[in-house]
Amino acid sequence: MLENKDHIQAAEQQSDVAFTSSSDAAPSDEKLHNIVQTDSIDEETKVKKANSNELNYIDDSLGDEDEGREPTEHEMKTLRHVADRIPYAAWLVAVVELAERFSYYGLSAPFQNYMQHGPHDHPKGMLALKQQGATALSYFFQFWCYVTPIFGGWIADTYWGKYKTLFVACFVYIIGILILFVTSIPSITSRNTALGGYVTAIIIIGVGTGLIKSNVSPYLADQVPKRKPRISIRKNGERVIVDPNITVQNIFLWFYLMINIGSLSVIATTELEAHVGFWAAYLLPFCFFFLALISLVAGKNKSVDIPVSDRIISKTFKCAWVGLTNGFNLENAKPSVHPEKEFPWTDHFVEEVRRALYACKVFVFYPVYWVTYGQMLNNFVSQAGQMRAHGLPNDFLQAFDSICIIIFIPIMERFVYPFIRRFTPMKPITKIFFGFMFGTGAMIYAAVLQHYIYKSGPCYDDPSSCPNGNNIHIALQTPAYWLIAMSEIFASVTGLEYAYTKAPVSMKSFIMALFLVTNAFGSAIGIALSPVSKDPKMVWTYTGLAVACFIGGCAFWVIYSSYNSKEDSWNELEYENELDEAVLRPVHSLAHSVRSI
Repeated sequence: MLENKDHIQAAEQQSDVAFTSSSDAAPSDEKLHNIVQTDSIDEETKVKKANSNELNYIDDSLGDEDEGREPTEHEMKTLRHVADRIPYAAWLVAVVELAERFSYYGLSAPFQNYMQHGPHDHPKGMLALKQQGATALSYFFQFWCYVTPIFGGWIADTYWGKYKTLFVACFVYIIGILILFVTSIPSITSRNTALGGYVTAIIIIGVGTGLIKSNVSPYLADQVPKRKPRISIRKNGERVIVDPNITVQNIFLWFYLMINIGSLSVIATTELEAHVGFWAAYLLPFCFFFLALISLVAGKNKSVDIPVSDRIISKTFKCAWVGLTNGFNLENAKPSVHPEKEFPWTDHFVEEVRRALYACKVFVFYPVYWVTYGQMLNNFVSQAGQMRAHGLPNDFLQAFDSICIIIFIPIMERFVYPFIRRFTPMKPITKIFFGFMFGTGAMIYAAVLQHYIYKSGPCYDDPSSCPNGNNIHIALQTPAYWLIAMSEIFASVTGLEYAYTKAPVSMKSFIMALFLVTNAFGSAIGIALSPVSKDPKMVWTYTGLAVACFIGGCAFWVIYSSYNSKEDSWNELEYENELDEAVLRPVHSLAHSVRSI
């Protein structure tokens, strides 16, 4: 006890000495105020830190509960929207499109020379139909390839389903390429045989193309499960919305990327055409196309095939007809409005039909765009033949369009679109409008370039009569292909996406076919314009197309820009249909079980 008292006294004495030595006088009022204020600030900081830790704890606990839940309206507007993972089965379907487009573009790139020139012309050809005849037949091939999807969509949605239709299409396509290859071998053919074989082949290939084009993109998008937007917590703690609409956008962007990877076949086939012969240029796509068949078979047990709905197309037309004959009002087709008529559909189905009709109205302006796009496949090739090629085939530059798309699609998907979405959603109608404007720019550039071709010697207004063309470099044509490529990213990709998302779940292929058939109408316009596709009128041809595309794009925006405001409500229809959910849920569940195995 005495020792403790001694320790206490010693401590008090040390404290007094330390206090005295720290200052000669007692602390001033100002110093006391500062000491008290500092203590107060430290205490306040401790409280804030404690509160902050408590809030962080609450946030963390809420984060676990937020994972997977449906976002509120406020969250939909404020949180970042991201895409979901693309299933493995979708990539297998994409390979089918890659192989088909490899064959399609690999074949069609040499077509203009094959049709326009004879065996002794420069560049060499086979059918000697001249530029007008070749351009008209080229447009017929495009027209046929984009009319046949109507048949492909109807038979898939009504009878066979998408998988079986694609499987049959592969064999049809292979037969068509085989005929083209055999009738192009110089040692066993003549001009008349080659012409007959060519016409037969493009008709058969067109049927195969139609069966594939109307089904492959919907079949690919079907591999993505139909889910509502949901909250997801990233590793850094950020809350984002996994948006199925963004997933579908990305699906079609990557789908279009596959198209253009496949279209690089023009590099190989144009070189084979120039240095070996047309038969070699057609043999390569024939061999490569078997990859589509292999990929389709490999993915059969891993993919989702939406069951065929009973007479879905007939039912849709009947529903639309009821609305048409009742003052253009689809409300009169709803069973809830007229229960006495016992319609064989639901109110929700009527809303889906209404949405599909809006989409079909949007497609009306697309033929103007497609006739502009079609210049790349015919008149651009002829224009390149009027320039100094420096050893390049005149149809080689078509590859530059594909290269631009391959470069810019990832840029748009990873950087441009996410950046724009931070400030405002870029809705489909806006993107399609930009597609028209880029198409206009391509035609303006082509017209200016053609003007300078005519101004250059030595053949001036008749450059095709010069073996090596006029004195202007072929590389000057590349900006026209870049502009066409950008127009495709905005207009063509978005059109595919729009056709899929606005169609009723059981008739995706048929509505996709209606979108694709607009390309056929564009080809029909191109056929009508083919008489003016000759020198020295090409400046006016390109100028007229530029004006038409610009006016078409502006009219498109004026008429349909209001559809952007309806986009979210239309997308909601995809998740509200109880019948569709009942069909899709077990199918997707089975597909995911197979994938997990």
